Amino acid sequence: MFKKILIANRGEIACRVIKTARRMGIATVAVYSDADARAPFVQMADEAVHIGPSPAAQSYLIADKIIEACKATGAEAVHPGYGFLSERTSFAEALAKENIAFIGPPVGAIAAMGDKIESKKLAKSAGVNVVPGFVGEIRDTDHAVEISNDIGYPVMMKASAGGGGKGMRLAFSERDVREGFESVKREGLNSFGDDRVFIEKFIQDPRHIEIQILGDQHGNILYLNERECSIQRRHQKVVEEAPSPFVSPAMRKAMGEQCVALSRAVGYYSAGTVELIVSGADKTGESFYFLEMNTRLQVEHPVTEAITGIDLVEQMIRVAYGEKLTITQDDVKIDGWAIENRVYAEDPYRGFLPSTGRLSRYRPPVDGWSDDGGRRGIDGVRVDDGVYEGGEVSMFYDPMIAKLITWGETRDEAADKQIAALDQFEIEGLGHNIDFVSAIMQHPRFRSGELTTGFIAEEYPEGFHGAATDTQTLAHIAAVSGFIATARADRARQVDGQLAHVLAPPSEWSVRLDGEKFAVSVDTDSVRVNGTEVDLAMEYTPGDHLIVAEIGEEVLGLKIEPTRTGLKVTTRGAIHKVEILPAHVAALADHMIEMIPPDLSKFLICPMPGLLVSLNVKEGDKVEAGQPLAVVEAMKMENILRAEKSATIGKINAKPGESLPVDYIILELE
Repeated sequence: MFKKILIANRGEIACRVIKTARRMGIATVAVYSDADARAPFVQMADEAVHIGPSPAAQSYLIADKIIEACKATGAEAVHPGYGFLSERTSFAEALAKENIAFIGPPVGAIAAMGDKIESKKLAKSAGVNVVPGFVGEIRDTDHAVEISNDIGYPVMMKASAGGGGKGMRLAFSERDVREGFESVKREGLNSFGDDRVFIEKFIQDPRHIEIQILGDQHGNILYLNERECSIQRRHQKVVEEAPSPFVSPAMRKAMGEQCVALSRAVGYYSAGTVELIVSGADKTGESFYFLEMNTRLQVEHPVTEAITGIDLVEQMIRVAYGEKLTITQDDVKIDGWAIENRVYAEDPYRGFLPSTGRLSRYRPPVDGWSDDGGRRGIDGVRVDDGVYEGGEVSMFYDPMIAKLITWGETRDEAADKQIAALDQFEIEGLGHNIDFVSAIMQHPRFRSGELTTGFIAEEYPEGFHGAATDTQTLAHIAAVSGFIATARADRARQVDGQLAHVLAPPSEWSVRLDGEKFAVSVDTDSVRVNGTEVDLAMEYTPGDHLIVAEIGEEVLGLKIEPTRTGLKVTTRGAIHKVEILPAHVAALADHMIEMIPPDLSKFLICPMPGLLVSLNVKEGDKVEAGQPLAVVEAMKMENILRAEKSATIGKINAKPGESLPVDYIILELE
């Protein structure tokens, strides 16, 4: 077995590989950029080598620096993780020239399947169903429009070397193609060094299902069941689960055998994933089409590990060393259900804008990379992360903070564990999507398993404003809020006798949240809400950020932040601004003056820190509502900023190529 391997990646996937290598007795080498000098994966590795500045193009994407690090440390093999150089044939070839093993598939398979255009041609010639489309060279935007018109709308434009949701645009009309084609090319070039684009028919009511492949260098290839990855935003996966609630045993077998045949045709070995698009309208389960093959480990691999018990990273290392698989297709089982939620640095309450900054507080529900719990985590909860409290979430890399994986005997149990764990996942200092994924876990449509890639757009057409909260949960929040108010008042009494003449026990409170008022009384023996006793058991010390309250048989995790008039309470996927007043002064709250926010519609404001890629107007131009005004790139994704109303362009304050802070006024509208 290898004595030492280098991980040519960063963040949580670098930590993931290091953990398995350590268990196998293999020493590890990390490479890191300026931005990652203090990152957890650097601390976890046995050795670490600095390879350059923060931008990936000057560090993680330079193969020569990775090879130099291998030579300097004596690393015998390289695990590429995903993204960066993981599907770059030139990198695998360069390693081979230096007699350094590549922990991944053969170069020929990467070349054949990593190129989405060529892979579709190969799949079609092998008799695999492919989505109707154009896979030749597209000359320019006019040619793209012509192709799209021939295929018929809607169509999907994709960067040939793309992945992770980058370099993809859905077009419903010629206008969409003209607006998006050049952006797809730029994103492909900036993220993958390849600006080629292909166009294909967009399948209506599509489900995104993928098959995990595992093969060795001796001709053995298995499929390790499927994953459902239909819940996506901007074609980037948000929720993944295994198995799929849609796939029948017969469909699983048909998909798996077809994907194995395709893999065998290109001489595939190592771990890989064949992605399929399935028409949800076809209840027979026969309408599935080849989408692409990712010749690497997937972000969502933990859900497959949870239901099969197979460590995919370990298998990749053993295969790269030349070992035969010790499992057969008959050994691959489905044990329970697993769900993964990606915790992103983005603010769903502000249109999912990327959020960068310092993690002033980071407390996952269980420790990431704990040695307890195995592949299913602790009590069925696993956190894969690569950040730390006090660390920075940088604009240079992907916005993923962590992956939360839960396992249960049933799908509902796995989803319930997600909700409970998300309630206890503390992140402060930047925007995050914890409330959003919690809301998805509670959504009736998710629970029914009726999923498509349009789930988010269809269920949240006006944006996300928090999960719906029932009256009983509001009453429970009111009870907890009254308990906290009493504890804080008791604390105040202990400091020079403050407030004792006002808040003598028992404490009587008026609690207002979400438009409802609750009368809460707290004494040493009980808590009552609107006169009804609540069976509440909890501990609270002023200053606590997280409270776990037992209310009858329910366990409720609440994140608490004091405000001027009460508390901000976050639980079950929603934020509640709680006003707490002593009962005898509660009437005053009805006479408070409401502040009207200023009108900002006359400004085009930069919604996140980013690079101003292009400015489509000049001073004096007349524009219509919805017209694209500028493009801002953040975290490798381009965001089109549009006019909110018809107006004339006034003063312009920025130039293309400038790095802009959040809320910077790009231009003014007259």
